[in-house]
Amino acid sequence: MQSRYPILFTPLNLGPLTVKNRLIMGSMHTGLEEERGLRSLAAYFEERAKGGAGLIITGGIAPNFSGRGTPFAAELSLLTAALGKLQDHRRVTDAVHRHDSKIVMQILHTGRYAYHPLSVAPSRIQSPITPFKPRALSGFGIQKTIFDFGTSAWLAKKAGYDGVEVMGSEGYLLHQFVAPRTNRRTDSYGGSFENRIRLPLEVVRAIRKRCGEDFLIIYRISLLDLVDGALTWEETVQFGRELEKAGVHVFNSGIGWHEARVPTIATMVPRAAFTEVTEKFKKEVSRPVVAVNRINTPEIAESILSSGQADLVSLARPWLADPYFGVKAFENRADEINTCIGCNQACLDHIFAQKKASCLVNPEAGRELEIVLKPISGEKPRVAVVGGGPAGVSFSIAAAKRGMRVHLFEKRPVLGGLFDLARRIPGKEEFSETLRYFQVELEKVGVQVHLGTEASFEVLSQVEQKENARFDEIVIATGIRPRKLDADWAQDVRSVYYEDLLAGKVKPGDRVAIVGAGGIGFDVAKYLVSHQATRSIPLVVSVRDPALLEQRARFFQEWGITGAGERGESASELKSERTKAIYLLQRKSDRIGKGLGKTTGWIRRKELEHARVQMKSGVKYLGWGTDGFQIEVSGKAQTLSVDQVVICAGQESVRDLEKVFQEKKYRVHVIGGASVASEVDAKKAIEEGVRLAAHLNNRVGNRESGHE
Repeated sequence: MQSRYPILFTPLNLGPLTVKNRLIMGSMHTGLEEERGLRSLAAYFEERAKGGAGLIITGGIAPNFSGRGTPFAAELSLLTAALGKLQDHRRVTDAVHRHDSKIVMQILHTGRYAYHPLSVAPSRIQSPITPFKPRALSGFGIQKTIFDFGTSAWLAKKAGYDGVEVMGSEGYLLHQFVAPRTNRRTDSYGGSFENRIRLPLEVVRAIRKRCGEDFLIIYRISLLDLVDGALTWEETVQFGRELEKAGVHVFNSGIGWHEARVPTIATMVPRAAFTEVTEKFKKEVSRPVVAVNRINTPEIAESILSSGQADLVSLARPWLADPYFGVKAFENRADEINTCIGCNQACLDHIFAQKKASCLVNPEAGRELEIVLKPISGEKPRVAVVGGGPAGVSFSIAAAKRGMRVHLFEKRPVLGGLFDLARRIPGKEEFSETLRYFQVELEKVGVQVHLGTEASFEVLSQVEQKENARFDEIVIATGIRPRKLDADWAQDVRSVYYEDLLAGKVKPGDRVAIVGAGGIGFDVAKYLVSHQATRSIPLVVSVRDPALLEQRARFFQEWGITGAGERGESASELKSERTKAIYLLQRKSDRIGKGLGKTTGWIRRKELEHARVQMKSGVKYLGWGTDGFQIEVSGKAQTLSVDQVVICAGQESVRDLEKVFQEKKYRVHVIGGASVASEVDAKKAIEEGVRLAAHLNNRVGNRESGHE
């Protein structure tokens, strides 16, 4: 078979080893690294190796205790090896090697980013995103750190890893030594550029000495810091050349410090936004270079390689979304790829909340031993699913994969529910990819889809009569609807509900007040800002696409990035094209946006602040007056000169059919927003759908044995 992505699937020699393709599964911490025995981690990586990853890079493993991100984070040292960790890691490497893939272990010393009181750094300067002030490493401490890096790599080799990636980017310890921002030392490891790069060079030399020439060393080097006090571009190039001399085989691109106030991987970041800086660096060094960040389709990956911007491409979250990304691309089945939408909700947000990472669009990720969709033996149950939103569709696909005969009923002419509305929000265009995937999978697994069909007992009875068989299970996934307000002002023609606005049933006003500042309120504000600016951001498939180049230029301008390789800038004020007023209001006196995602909430607030959206909390709504909408804030009355109010004041479940089918003696299950509206989101809805499909599999087996 001739792949449409010939360069992507061309083997590449990396010095001591050859990878079968240019697809790297990039490092991403999942929380599985800390589990005893590492069986879940082995299953997780094995699924991606089977799925076509040429090279897998593990989540960060500390070389010693001070380098751990948290007190119980993963470490590979002489101490942990003595406690059996070497055997655990051998389980991981064996699982990957069974499928002709390579795996390297990332060695990560967090430095001042550690969430524990024993953190260390080049200088006693506290990070703005962690609560502990680090201790400055002594001369002895530096030598021990170098030894620990070398030992950790040597142990990784004994455990079967094909190499290591040295994390020298994103503001972690080695990066902290390199940057004047965090290195105020006056000894031989501080001051001049030559002194500041000394530690990472000695770390690489120590690894090469301990592990020999046949062991791959990847160095993750920062190419764009997005903070003040960074290396100049000329220094970065010189640093790269010195790393080559020290024994580095491959350079992986690092983009931004964790404390930088510029988004780098969220869904509003353009695809392949930072590959130009990788291309620029590639021209200055002789080793292969890896492109990273917001590469989520094989088309984008191939175009990066074919245009000469990089030698390999690294995808992290896309392998969460679809473990068979590589196989599907190689077999020209890209339309079957479950595309990463860059939402961060189940991956990074989980990690920052000390939960195990998974994926919004693929809840099986990281749960390969927990959620197992086994084929059903014996008679295949017949299931009717009412509602074609994320919960209903995810259940239908998972159930059909098990062999259930599924009919899906959706009253609207299209599937998707709130996903269909979300994709209309500028910056959330990637949600369209999930709807595309849903459509392809439903057809592939044989779900009978009834669009434009409002389910009822009569409608389902007609299907049963036609097929001469009764449905065994009814799944109610009818979702939510906006909560209607009783206030007089909400009945006014100038007051509209968010669903009608986003669906295009009502025209946006010129001056708008948004009642409700949850996630939907923020989405509506972004929609209004961008709608009034007549801004459109298409999905693109090539890094040379004029639409992408324009999108990237706009993004760089808005977030204060002056150009590829020009470093040390802080985000500047966004230049709003909007000249009309938008107000975002909430009753609670809490900070607006408090409940948004941890890794994306600050971006969404910043976007609205820069667009001059006025945000007010502790608001009491008085109603429409002759001059506008009247409110009260801190006991003081105000009149907002607006011509429209958009109501985003919560949701309520739609489960009207539950009792109807229960009375007809069907087994009824309610999932997603239809179950609990107040806690609903797409992540929860999709996971509930998949889990129910697995649960019904067990129930059917019990029923056949005479048990419920």
